[in-house]
Amino acid sequence: MFKKPVHVATAAVFLATSPVAGMADNIGAAIVGGIIGGALINEAAKNRRVTRSTTTTRSSSGVSSATRAQNRETQTALNYFGFPAGTPDGVLGRRSREAVSGYQHHMGFPVTGRLQPHEREMLVSFYTRAQLGGADVTRAIQRHPDGVRSLLVSWRDERMGVRTRSAHGGMGYPGLPLEVSDAVDEIAQSTEPSPEQLLQRAGFIQTADLNGDGKNDYVIDTSVTGSTFWCGQTECATMLFTSSGGDSYERHQFQYKRNAQLSNKVEVAMFDCNRTRCELLDPLTQPVPVAAPAPRPAAPAQPPVFAAQQAPAAGLPVFGAAPAATPSLASHCSKVNLMTTGNGGFVTAANLTDPYLALNEQFCLTRTYAIARGEERVRALQGVTQAQVDAQCDGFGPALAGQVAQLGSTPAPAMQGELRKFVLTTNMSVEQMQTTGAVCLYSGYRRDKMEVALGAALLLIGAGETPYAELIAHHLQQGFGTAQSAELAMGWYDVALTALDGGATPVFAVGQSDRASLLRAAVSGGTAAGAMQSVPASASGASLPTFSLE
Repeated sequence: MFKKPVHVATAAVFLATSPVAGMADNIGAAIVGGIIGGALINEAAKNRRVTRSTTTTRSSSGVSSATRAQNRETQTALNYFGFPAGTPDGVLGRRSREAVSGYQHHMGFPVTGRLQPHEREMLVSFYTRAQLGGADVTRAIQRHPDGVRSLLVSWRDERMGVRTRSAHGGMGYPGLPLEVSDAVDEIAQSTEPSPEQLLQRAGFIQTADLNGDGKNDYVIDTSVTGSTFWCGQTECATMLFTSSGGDSYERHQFQYKRNAQLSNKVEVAMFDCNRTRCELLDPLTQPVPVAAPAPRPAAPAQPPVFAAQQAPAAGLPVFGAAPAATPSLASHCSKVNLMTTGNGGFVTAANLTDPYLALNEQFCLTRTYAIARGEERVRALQGVTQAQVDAQCDGFGPALAGQVAQLGSTPAPAMQGELRKFVLTTNMSVEQMQTTGAVCLYSGYRRDKMEVALGAALLLIGAGETPYAELIAHHLQQGFGTAQSAELAMGWYDVALTALDGGATPVFAVGQSDRASLLRAAVSGGTAAGAMQSVPASASGASLPTFSLE
C-alpha cells in the first residue's frame, strides 16, 4: 500500500537518562507521522481536488452525477485493493476496465471487465469494511504477501460460509480438528509467534474428555501467547472445543480472571460439561465460604491506615480504600470483537440500532488505530528497546496524573485550557510531543495501562491533535481508567467532531466517510449520566519522556 521509500533517521531521547536533543526535524516528523494516516489523507485530498476539477470539465459528458459518484466509489475501492484504476474521475475507461478484470480474476468471477451488481457490491462493501480498520486489516497490511488484497478472498469466503485454511492448508494441524486449527490461526493473527510456534508452547492446548462421549475435547489457553489482544492484566480468553458428533467440534469461549501475580492458568478441571452445555468454574470468581469470626476483645483506637501505606508504589500516593481491580480494555475489546464478528461486521450509520454497541466498536477501533500508529513509530526509533520505551512512557503516571485525575470531574473546555497551560510549560517541540504521545499511547494500550494511555492522549490533544479527544470520550463513556460519566463524555465527543468539521486531519479510520455521522447518531442515542464531583489535580514536577525525530 505504501510503496515510496522513506529515508529518515530517528532516535529516542529520554529526559530521564540523557540530555535533551535538538528540535525534531519537521520533514522527518511529517514522513514518520504519515506512515499510518498521512498518506491516506493526502491521497484522499488529492482525489477530492481531482474530482472537483473533473466534475467541472466533464459536466456535459452525459453521465449522470449519481452514476459518476458510483463509478468514483468503484475506482477508489479498486485502487485501495491494488487494482490500479487510475484517478477516481467517475469515468470507467480502459484502465478501469483492466482493473475490474484483475479484481474479477482474483475473486474467481468471470473476467469480463464489467462489474455485475453482486461483484460491485462485494468490492465496495469490503472497501468500506477495510476503512473501519481492525486487527484483521492491520495483520493483512503487515504480514500477508498480498497485503489488503488478501482481505477480499478472506471476507468473500467468510460471507459464503466457506472455511479458509491459509495457514494449515485445509487439513488441520497434525492431530488437531479443523475447528481447533482455525482457532490457532485466529489467535496467531494477533500475536507475534507463528501458529507452529504457539503449538510448541507448553499449556497452549490441553486435551481431556470433558463431555463424557469418549472423545478428546480441546482447551486453548491464550495466557501463554503474550498477546494483550487475547489476555489482559485482569482477564484472559480461553477456548473450549467439545466434540459434537462425527468429526465436528463446537467452540465455546470464556474469560477467566487473572491473579495478582499473573501466574494462574486455565485448567481442564475448571470446566463442567455434559452433552449439551459447558460452564467455566473459575476459582477466582467463585464465592469462598467464610466462617464467622470468634469474638475478640476490643482493640484500642488506631490511626487510619491509608492504601498507599499498605502497598507503597512509585508515583503519587493514593489515599482511601484500596482500589478495586482495574478492568481490562484488551479483554473488553476481545469481547466486542467477537460480537462484531457474530453480527457480520461493524455497526454503520445506515444500520444503527444499538448505540451502545456502536460506541464500543468505535472505541476498540480507535484503540486498534492508536496501537498501529504508535507501533510504526516505535519501529522507527533506532537503538531503543521496547522495554526502554515502556519504562519511559510510565513517566506519564506522575507527569500527567493531575490532568488524568480531573477527567472524571472537569468538563472538556476547562480541561483543554489546562492542557494548553501544561504544554506551554514543557521543553518539548510540538513534533516531539506528538511523537511521544503516539508512542506512549501505543505503549499504554499494549500493556493495558490506562493511566499511560490517557496521559498520552491528553498530551496529543494539547499538542494540537484534537481528534484524539474522541479517545477521552470513549474512556469516560465506558469508565476505563477514569470515573464513568456519559455527560462529560458528550463534551469530548463534541470537541473531536467539531475539530473534524473544522477541517482537522482525522486520525482514526481515515477513509470512512460516514464515521462522524455514526458517532453523532450513536452519541445522541446514549444516556447521559451525572457529572462526578471535582477532584483537585495534584501538581507534579515529573518530567515527560521524549521521543524525538532527527
